[in-house]
Amino acid sequence: MKKIAIITSGGDAPGLNAAIRAVVRTANYYNIQVIGFKRGLKGLIENEFIPLDARVVSGFLDKGGTFLLTARENRFYQYEYRKIAIENLKKHNIDALFVIGGNGSFQAANLLVKEFNFPVIGIPKTIDNDTYGTDYTIGFDTCINTNVEAIEKIKDTTMSHERIFIVEVMGRKSGFIALETGIATGADVILIPEYPFPLHVIVDTIIEGKKRGKNFFVIILAEGVAKAQELAPLVERELSKHGNFGEVRYSVLGYIQRGGSPSAYDRLIASRFGVFAVEHYIKGNINFMVALEKGEILAKPLNVSFGKIKKPDLKQFEVANILST
Repeated sequence: MKKIAIITSGGDAPGLNAAIRAVVRTANYYNIQVIGFKRGLKGLIENEFIPLDARVVSGFLDKGGTFLLTARENRFYQYEYRKIAIENLKKHNIDALFVIGGNGSFQAANLLVKEFNFPVIGIPKTIDNDTYGTDYTIGFDTCINTNVEAIEKIKDTTMSHERIFIVEVMGRKSGFIALETGIATGADVILIPEYPFPLHVIVDTIIEGKKRGKNFFVIILAEGVAKAQELAPLVERELSKHGNFGEVRYSVLGYIQRGGSPSAYDRLIASRFGVFAVEHYIKGNINFMVALEKGEILAKPLNVSFGKIKKPDLKQFEVANILST
């Protein structure tokens, strides 16, 4: 009987439990045993594991986070600890390791492929949706829905007090979250790392909006562009040169973007990714990453995402600019 292991690695994202559930139940369906190592790569080193079956994963489909837990583990980048991880996998007679993670997790796990020829299967997740090689990563849709709900509430206050509000969302190197959040909430300005606006464009946009009779403004800011608490006084100072625009307030959404019950779409994608990963492995394929491309789920080489940056479609950015006029 084959036996596989599964870990969740890197930052958490809604839909991880749905993906674990899908892998375990599909494996059991095909008579494959599963164990889960807790806290990601750390669990591989410390041999902290739990047996998983259909009943153990029951009841987790709608839960955020990951019941297997996750952690950062710098020791894994030292060969001696990777050797310990491999020894632990072999002790349990594991035939392949399923990693639910992002770029960093896949690159780390790929070291097991290169150094020990150990099979690894990757399932992409990250609220940033920035993993190269796939159109979608588990957790992104829920993150956007969380942001939209929060920002619509902020807009009520912004409108009532006729204010300018900067909302900072996650995205250090990627603007997917800010871009889609901005379009979905009708933001007046969207600032992302890939296509940042200079300060005068932000100011000009607000001035022109004011001339058209608009009395409140929302700016969506990706954290990789600037910090909201630093940008707000700059915008306020520049606007004061053109009249009385009042205070520029800001809010940082922070870690609420990572949590919460996964959306229906994330549950669906996580489930489909998990089933595909196991079935593709059963067919004899290894060292691949599950990907969604043009609506189709397929397999790509695990290293397809390494050293590459996935950028938002410039056309989407143009759509945002058109709708904000």
